[in-house]
Amino acid sequence: MSKTVIKSRPASTVILVRQKGGELQVYLLKRSQESRFFPATYVFPGGGVEPEDRDMSRWIPHVDMDKEEIFRRLGGAMSGQDTVAYGVSAVRETFEEAGVLLCRPSDHGGEVFEEIRTRRIEQGLPKGWLADLVVSGGWQLEFSRLGRWAHWITPEAMPRRYEARFLVAFMPQGQECLPDFTETTDGIWATPEKALSENLKGEIPLSPPTLVTLHQLMGYEDLDSLRREVETRSWGDALLPRMIKLSRGAMILEPWDPLYMEHGEVNEGNLEEAVLPPGEPFSRIWYYEGLWRPVRS
Repeated sequence: MSKTVIKSRPASTVILVRQKGGELQVYLLKRSQESRFFPATYVFPGGGVEPEDRDMSRWIPHVDMDKEEIFRRLGGAMSGQDTVAYGVSAVRETFEEAGVLLCRPSDHGGEVFEEIRTRRIEQGLPKGWLADLVVSGGWQLEFSRLGRWAHWITPEAMPRRYEARFLVAFMPQGQECLPDFTETTDGIWATPEKALSENLKGEIPLSPPTLVTLHQLMGYEDLDSLRREVETRSWGDALLPRMIKLSRGAMILEPWDPLYMEHGEVNEGNLEEAVLPPGEPFSRIWYYEGLWRPVRS
């Protein structure tokens, strides 16, 4: 009998970054314990692409760059409609989950922003709030703050699957992050190295793609070097990890692992001793006792 493969849903994931005290920091949200996807785990803000995100005629006139620049900055290996949809989703989800609005205001933007920020926490946001803000209110989506990073697809063995575009977003001045206290219960700024170190201690438990991304970001010493990277970075190949059940937990094999294509057996012996510190290259992530940890091949 053939196994059932759950179809992946398009989603945007936003790597929100800033520089403070001379260090590059990223914003991480702790998902609710009741979440069906990585509960009680720290992740980047993000969520699914909605059907209305694909309405190019609605959104393009309200972006802070023309159509050609949108596709140059965020496109590649996907349709123009998908390019716009992932960008709109990134803007919407960054505000809904982290309270940061990647939009350029109209003349009365300050008052409107305070009103919508208060409503987000006290009442929740109505469906279509972003369209009302930009189409009726005269705001512009700041796609200029976004850049391509990676294209991830959730492993086939997981019960909820996403085809996620990971986008870097540069934190606007004068705004502060705040979780919604419904889907997310806490939010922190941390350097990639600190987050990775605290993950090993169980203090900041990370999801696998978050863990990989933070490891990559350790290679950038400041915001300027990261800006230069995203100016020319492409989406690259889609990354579809493979998950294997073990007698003790599970193992994710990344596409660059030697056994990824061979479907060979993973040696389960001495995995505790194979756990790697931040900065060490890895292609395997071991899940055991509630934590995902990179391990030696």
